Amino acid sequence: MCAEPIGRRVNNRRKLVIALGAGALGSPLASFAQQPERVRRIGALINLAADDQESKIQVAAFLRGLQEAGWTVGRNVLIDYRWTEGNADRVRKYAAELVALAPDVILTTGGSHLGPLQQATRTVPIVFVQVADPVGGGFVESLARPGGNTTGFTVFEFDISAKWLELLKEIAPRMKRVAVLRDPTNPSGTGLMGAIQAVAPSFGVEVSSPVGLRDTGEIERGVAAFARVQDGGLIVTPASFAIVHRDLIVKLAARHRLPAIYPFRIFANSGGLLSYGPDVVDQYWRAAGYVNRILKGESPANLAVQRATKQDLVINVSTAKALGLTIPQALLVRAAEVIQ
Repeated sequence: MCAEPIGRRVNNRRKLVIALGAGALGSPLASFAQQPERVRRIGALINLAADDQESKIQVAAFLRGLQEAGWTVGRNVLIDYRWTEGNADRVRKYAAELVALAPDVILTTGGSHLGPLQQATRTVPIVFVQVADPVGGGFVESLARPGGNTTGFTVFEFDISAKWLELLKEIAPRMKRVAVLRDPTNPSGTGLMGAIQAVAPSFGVEVSSPVGLRDTGEIERGVAAFARVQDGGLIVTPASFAIVHRDLIVKLAARHRLPAIYPFRIFANSGGLLSYGPDVVDQYWRAAGYVNRILKGESPANLAVQRATKQDLVINVSTAKALGLTIPQALLVRAAEVIQ
């Protein structure tokens, strides 16, 4: 076998030394490049209970939206939940707790939760769902350019409450009086009440004193007192307390034989006569898109507040039968869902 020329052996050794040196220098760089990305943190101030089936569906939609955007809980994002069950004291307490955790963004539900959050922080980005007229409520400067640290998804404008009265009168034409259940601490309640009062005379309906949505005893007493006079009906406005205690409100309407209309589908699913409002689950899914954009550096001040894309009418036929009401065919054909 011929010996390898000396010059070639020197060149080979030089290449080996260069290769080993490059590997030694390259290892730290490769290690640095493979460092895990920073885990982001989301706060969630939710108006229901953790074990509420509707809450589970809504949160699942939010998580699905995050997953679709590339965020996986436990890998590159953490979520700190606070469940208020519509309790005003918990809302204030948990809003402060979440802000103290210094999250990258906070998701919240409804005006009764958004207000305390804005009081707790003007810097942590906030994405809301289920807020009625956020401009009129003073939460944002405008829908197109909300300004500040807040943006999100509005459910409806105040004039939708006129539609609630119209639908209720259509299914219960003998109705001459209506009581509005509302949370006096929720800014949207005043606007919705005003819209109902403005159109009530055109439907031949008298608007009674509102029934407060602050504790269950207040609701029971208010509905019972209103029901002492016949030909009445109920309009339930959006409020966290009403959503949490929807079963009670629906049962009170049935017990006192009062036709009632509600702002969200979950009331009709619980036995309520009618609901007319947006798909809340869809809003949670869409909210994940805004959270994703904020986590990637966009400012909530420049993300336009999005309106609900449609309002769905849901009719519960069995409840109508129990109340002795005949549902007009024209109403049935307009329904997005008819519950038998």
